[in-house]
Amino acid sequence: MGAPPVELKKGLKQRHLTMIAMGGVIGAGLFVGSGTVISEAGPSAFLSYAITGVLIILVMRMLGEMATANPSTGSFADYARQAIGGWAGFSVGWLYWYFWVIVIGFEAVAGAKVIQYWLPSVPLWLMSLVLMTLMTATNLFSVSSFGEFEFWFAGIKVAAIIVFLVLGGLFVFGAWPGKSLDFSNLTVHDGFFPLGVGAIFSAIVVVIFSMVGAEVATIAAAESPDPGKSIARATNSVILRIAIFFVGSIFLLAVILPWNSADLAASPYVAAFKVMGIPYADHIMNAVVLTAVLSCLNSGLYTSSRMLFVLAARREAPTALMEVTGRGVPRNAILASTVVGFLCVIAAAVSPDTVFLFLLNSSGAVILFVYLLIAISQIILRRRTGSEHLTVKMWLFPALSFVVVAAIVAVLVQMGVNADVRPQLVLSLLAWALVVVLYFVSRRLQGRAPGEGAPRADVGGATPEAPATRVLVLANETVNGEELLDELRRIDRERQARYFVCVPANPIDTGQALHEGAAFVWEKTTQAAQARLDLTLRILRDEGLDAEGALGDYRPLRALAAAVQEFDPDRLVICTLPEDRSAWLRYDVVDRAREAYDLPVTHVVVEHAGLPAGAR
Repeated sequence: MGAPPVELKKGLKQRHLTMIAMGGVIGAGLFVGSGTVISEAGPSAFLSYAITGVLIILVMRMLGEMATANPSTGSFADYARQAIGGWAGFSVGWLYWYFWVIVIGFEAVAGAKVIQYWLPSVPLWLMSLVLMTLMTATNLFSVSSFGEFEFWFAGIKVAAIIVFLVLGGLFVFGAWPGKSLDFSNLTVHDGFFPLGVGAIFSAIVVVIFSMVGAEVATIAAAESPDPGKSIARATNSVILRIAIFFVGSIFLLAVILPWNSADLAASPYVAAFKVMGIPYADHIMNAVVLTAVLSCLNSGLYTSSRMLFVLAARREAPTALMEVTGRGVPRNAILASTVVGFLCVIAAAVSPDTVFLFLLNSSGAVILFVYLLIAISQIILRRRTGSEHLTVKMWLFPALSFVVVAAIVAVLVQMGVNADVRPQLVLSLLAWALVVVLYFVSRRLQGRAPGEGAPRADVGGATPEAPATRVLVLANETVNGEELLDELRRIDRERQARYFVCVPANPIDTGQALHEGAAFVWEKTTQAAQARLDLTLRILRDEGLDAEGALGDYRPLRALAAAVQEFDPDRLVICTLPEDRSAWLRYDVVDRAREAYDLPVTHVVVEHAGLPAGAR
């Protein structure tokens, strides 16, 4: 019999998760983009980071509440699906995947530009492809190799920030040789708010994108031995990380450098180190920025592939993307995400000002849409289920939850008002609209009638000339339905036939795709399918029938082919739900079985599937 695919390997250790959580919010945007924020907001720029940090912390707290209540999910698309509806879950999953695959291509190009600092003669496109290939190989090798690379990448980023905080603190507070306590840069150049108080709120549009990535820890935690505990740690520690790494370091930059300094444009951290007299500051920080870029590229491949895997498990993406290698890696999902990244690299080389710019803009506001749906989902689920059994709870619910929704909407409105970033909002809205349209189109196609309506039990294929002696039953969610048992009694009135029950171990048919995440779905699917098979065999044997069975491939036709070869039946019985609820009928499983085998094929429709205890 075809065995269920290998499950995703849970190869992330607690030290991996700790460092992923610590470094997840530290990207090239902090090391390079912070200079733009300071120049646009003035010395009060650290307030922009503080306000944005509070928003990210609250979103993470909301996500942490839902994730610890259902830690195995590993995909916050499920929360939107449960709370708002299928279209919302579909939107979150595909928008988040789209955001990260565009990030993959962007980071590959950014990394190549960093390397050109040392190797100016190497073509940008070539170095981008090398970085893409390197990170793809890392993710394809094993989950633990991703964790190990990310552990060291994140470690370097964290170490660089800590070194800057220590040295910058000594410099600012007068403990540096030849330097006295001096905070004059906060006010001497036209005051603390040289561009007005409103500038700190306008800068949030830029700042928020530099903090994206904190939620990756909740996805990674689903592949750890203790996901609930890991998620709780990750969401709780984000407060300290944002306060120290972002607000603390930006405050020091604002004190060390004048907000209108031309040196901020390239890299504010390099400029700060030069003011402090640190030798080789440009080379050191350039290496740190490269590490940050590679870390983001590595995380992007990991995150996008896991989201794609979960979408496939819910039949919202091709099922081939669920296939897992012997090392427990979703190879097809990784390669599919990588392909888009490679296309972005090619677009950057061939058409940087049109195609590549369009791709960047069309994903610009996507993460805000995802955060908005996460926030709305938390409000709905909390009201629906209560808080009695929650280990992580949103503070001051529901007031703070509504504040988060209002704040995200305010940022989106600010993007619409700002002409520089308005194209990002418009194109991102179009991308979201396209995803929603695709959802309803796919639902309509999947819900179409596959052919002639099937009665309760109809027989096709070869006409039986003798009583059935070897009956092969293919069923999953309907395997315990009374209609199936009645049909077996009808076709074998003499009770002399032998039976072979094949249950395809499919995440959708067993219901596990709606409850389990990428790292757990195959394990739980196998358990649920086995529970159904065991109960069915017990029922048949209690009636005195000679019955055996086995789990099959998650693809029903392949499971059927393997069972036919093993059991050599003279009658096939395929059991499904009615047309409007049957995935098998949408994919013409019954008709294709009749075409493939010169055997009588009985199709039984079960109105109400019976599930054994523990099957879900």
